[in-house]
Order: sequence, then structure tokens, then C-alpha cells
Amino acid sequence: MIKVSGLTKYYGSIPAVKNLNFTIEDGHIYGLLGPNGAGKTTTMSMLTGTLAPSEGEIVFNGEDIFRFPISVKGQIGYLPENPPLYPELTPKEYLTFVARAKRVSKSDISSQVATVMEQTGLTKLQNRLIANLSKGYRQRVGIAQAMIGSPRVIILDEPTVGLDPQQVVQVRELIKKLSKKMTVILSSHILSEIEELCDRILILSKGELIACNSLENLQRQYAGSDVLTLTVSCSEQRAKEILSSMKSQYEFTVEDIKSKGCRITLVCPKGRDPRESIFFAFAKARTPIIEMNYSIITLEDVFLKATEKADGTDSLSDAPAQDTQESAEEFISPSELSASKGKGKDKKQENEEEYDDGDDYRPLFG
Repeated sequence: MIKVSGLTKYYGSIPAVKNLNFTIEDGHIYGLLGPNGAGKTTTMSMLTGTLAPSEGEIVFNGEDIFRFPISVKGQIGYLPENPPLYPELTPKEYLTFVARAKRVSKSDISSQVATVMEQTGLTKLQNRLIANLSKGYRQRVGIAQAMIGSPRVIILDEPTVGLDPQQVVQVRELIKKLSKKMTVILSSHILSEIEELCDRILILSKGELIACNSLENLQRQYAGSDVLTLTVSCSEQRAKEILSSMKSQYEFTVEDIKSKGCRITLVCPKGRDPRESIFFAFAKARTPIIEMNYSIITLEDVFLKATEKADGTDSLSDAPAQDTQESAEEFISPSELSASKGKGKDKKQENEEEYDDGDDYRPLFG
């Protein structure tokens, strides 16, 4: 379990993310969503320990990631948006190097490298230079390096970027298999991908956590009224008579579509699906229903409604914030940057000094 408390990151005087509070439970696939500049990459970098926060803490199964970096980072696999590959190596050589960097036992390196290559479809290309691989296969090498070391948590930033449709399906199946053994945190701009894979959703906007829940609960929260549209083979007047005779009353409009009958639009209270009662009412009246469509809110609808609400004065969390590193740097003047220097050491500097005892403190892959 990962517990994030008061997580804040400033670039100069500009907050990229501020006061994030959430918990990552074991055994789930979490989807991290947000518009460009929302703070997703900054948040993921802090979760992996590759970027020190300005404030707050990240506790991994009781251990602070910056107080115990060696033990915690060894349990995290990370695929950044741009995988850190060495093009002059082959996949086998590179993954062997990563395994050594992650301190995998020498006796297990060969078997682990072979396993992740097989799972990511790299076995046939293991001796080809990474420089000569397609973008899709380089992405696979990046996923494979995140899997080395059998981490308990794997964090994937845009894992299907550059893959062809068949490869996308294969990688999604791989992520589903990984979730049976480890917790997965996935960032993607492809909402259908998040909807298909993830059972928990986190949404960031302007550095603020505005939603953290299951997709089902978010759909209920943002659904409002449901809408049922149907086309029936009868006159406008006859349709109104049938609807008015029903025990459950709904707000509706009826539109005549000439020779095809009429189109009915019903507005239904959230959670009340009227399709069954509508079907039997028109069947009893011996009136055919030609077409029936019931609108179900999608993740795209949830995302748009949540971010639109965040753009206003309302919020679903206690975490006001601003932008990501890229957006923040655009608005920091040289004078602000110089003024921000010397104000004290950030958390990463303090940790480096505290743990700087030779080889015991060094960055790890993943």
C-alpha cells in the first residue's frame, strides 16, 4: 500500500502539485488522468522517488520512500514516457544491465531476463541492437525493464505510445496479467484504455486531485439524469397516451417523424432504468418499438465534467494546486529563479546528505 500525504512540489515559487492526499491499495489497476499541465508526470516521478517533493511524504508499506530509498525503490518498477534505453546495446544486454543495477541475484538474472522478454514479445529480437528496433519494440523494452526485479508496484507512463493496434492489444493483456501479481499505476491520454484496464481512477487538474474513486462510483456521482431515446411506430398522440398510462411517470418529449412514427425522449432520475417498463407498456399496447437507446455515462463524460467543475470554484478534494514542471517553468522569471535559490535545501538534498555513505545511496532503475 502507498499512502501519499500532503504531497507538494514547487518549481521556484510556482506549485506544480500541491497537497495531494490519496492511498494506493494493493491489487488494483489505478488510472491517472488529467489535462496537459495537470501534474501527472511530476506526481509519478515523486511516486517513484526520482523527484523529491517540496513538502509531504510518500509511505510505501510503512517506509518513507526518501528515508529508505534502497529498500523501497527496489519494489517499484517504472516506465517513463520516454524509456531510458541504451541504443548501442541489445535488449538482452540492456535488461541484464538493469537486473544488475536493481541488485537481482546473479543466479536469477538470466531467468528473469528471459521471462520478461518472453512476456513482452522480445525473445526473437533479443540480440538485435535497440537502435535498430521500431518505436513499438523499444517501448516493449522499456516495459520489460520496469518488470525486472519482480516489483510489487509498477508505474507506467503512456505504455502504449507508438504501438500498432495489435501491439496495443497485446500490451493491455500484459498489463492485466501483471495486475494479478502487482499493483499497477497507469497514466494514459487514451480514455478508452483507462476505462478498459483500470478499476480505480485518479483525476488531476491544475495540480489538484479532484477525484479518486472507482469508475462505477464516479459514473454514479456525475451521471445526473439518464436519457432514454426510442423510436416507435405510432402517432404522436398514441405515444403520449401510452406513456401517460404508465405507473412510473417520466418527463418526456415526443417528436413526429412523419412516415416512421415518432421519436420519444425520456429524462429519468439517476439510477432508474425505465427500459423494461417501457418495453412492456408498448408491447401491451401492441405498438412496435423500432429503436431504443439508453445513454450510459462514459469515462470521457466523467473526465470532462470533473475537469470542468475544477476549472470553476468547486472541487472534490482539499488539494488546491497549479501546474506541472513544464507549465510552471514557462512563467518563472530569472529573478524568481535566482530568488528561490539559497532558501534552504529541498528534501532530496537533505536525504542525499543523510545517506551519503559511499555506494549505499545511489539511484536505481525503476
